Amino acid sequence: MVPMNKTPTILATSGGYKNGERIFTEFNHLVMYSLELSGTTRSKPKLGYLDTAAGDQHYRLAQRYEAARLAGVELNPLQLFVMPNVDDIEGYLMEQDAVWVDGGSVANLLAVWRVHDLDQIFRRVWEAGVVLAGVSAGSICWHRGGTTDSFGSELRAVTNGLGLIPYDNGVHYDVEKRRRPTVHRLVAEGILGKTYCTDNNVGLVYRGTELAEAVSEVPGKSAWVVTKDNGEVIEERLETRFLG
Repeated sequence: MVPMNKTPTILATSGGYKNGERIFTEFNHLVMYSLELSGTTRSKPKLGYLDTAAGDQHYRLAQRYEAARLAGVELNPLQLFVMPNVDDIEGYLMEQDAVWVDGGSVANLLAVWRVHDLDQIFRRVWEAGVVLAGVSAGSICWHRGGTTDSFGSELRAVTNGLGLIPYDNGVHYDVEKRRRPTVHRLVAEGILGKTYCTDNNVGLVYRGTELAEAVSEVPGKSAWVVTKDNGEVIEERLETRFLG
């Protein structure tokens, strides 16, 4: 099925989940907004799901299946451990309304994806109109790079993202105290360029390669852009639209 959405769209977030009442984790507004952005008219939207960054852990997949069931969403996981669970990865992803990539190690995610040619596949899927989305590692991966704890407890730069978005990305900007100063330092050193950042529960919507809006599933949360001008690091707050 050809995606309803025709404009390449990415929703890069630091959110998407909430504590459940009957189940452990429920989808929050950002996951559901990724499907809304697709323009799907299906009664049961199709959401591709990748947990590569955490090693395709079965307990997380079980939790996501339950969240999808409760939300009326068809969850279609693409698992890469110990081998791909489908023969035609690209065709499988093309059938989805949106793809959600979960958090974990962005460095490991990028390495495994490249083994399976997903760096090239995702570009074609994105250009075809399937919405690409995710949280944390699933946000950074679409950009040139960002900050990560993939290599150890000290935050470092990752600079080999897929680059669908020609900017860098900072996640968990308001709740992990080392994130903001690390972004500022890396931008000052020229390791990261223009860097869009999200507080927890905030998402960035890119239409094509440009930021279209910032959205939030919790009131009062913000997005940010960090740049360098004449050697000075400049941080600008971006207003968010509340999805609730």
